[in-house]
Amino acid sequence: MPGEILLSTAYFPTAEYFSLIKNADTVFIEQEENYIKQTYRNRCKILTSNGILSLSVPVMKGRGLKAQVKDIEIDYSKRWQQIHLRAMTSAYSRSPYFQFYSEHLEKILLKNHRFLIDLNDELLIRCLDFLNINKCILHTSIFQPDSGLPKDFRYRISPKTGSGFASWPYIQVFGNNKFIPDLSILDLVFNMGPQATDYI
Repeated sequence: MPGEILLSTAYFPTAEYFSLIKNADTVFIEQEENYIKQTYRNRCKILTSNGILSLSVPVMKGRGLKAQVKDIEIDYSKRWQQIHLRAMTSAYSRSPYFQFYSEHLEKILLKNHRFLIDLNDELLIRCLDFLNINKCILHTSIFQPDSGLPKDFRYRISPKTGSGFASWPYIQVFGNNKFIPDLSILDLVFNMGPQATDYI
């Protein structure tokens, strides 16, 4: 997908999300849209010994139904950081590259970002660094409705619907000889390390 693409903000997004970035020239992250619940904007999926686990960043409520993504604040009344870090450790501490990357991610998660988009942006940049992907990442300045154009992926990558994207299978700690797709980039990075980019 050379040229320009449009993506939603996302919390530890899927390999598909990074594949789109890898193959684009310029990436715009949507920050003017109204926040949409139960999407990858504040959640990700990891693979644990008990199967797939969804991790969600709690956000502040009470700002109305039409709060823009850039204004969504993280709710720190819940101990979500500790829960997420424990879950990641439980899921990936036996993976080959967990020790190489986990400390960097932990520092970001414990920074107490006020806004969800700021947390997502910093995690995105760090994961792109892990993948050795250097791209121009920009934010939208105005909202444009879903155009249906090939470059617009804001609503196509969803935890509710499969997109048909298939990364190359790789060995997963709890895969039990069956590859589980559509997981957070964490799964790929922790399992494959410097080779992760070759799988997207």
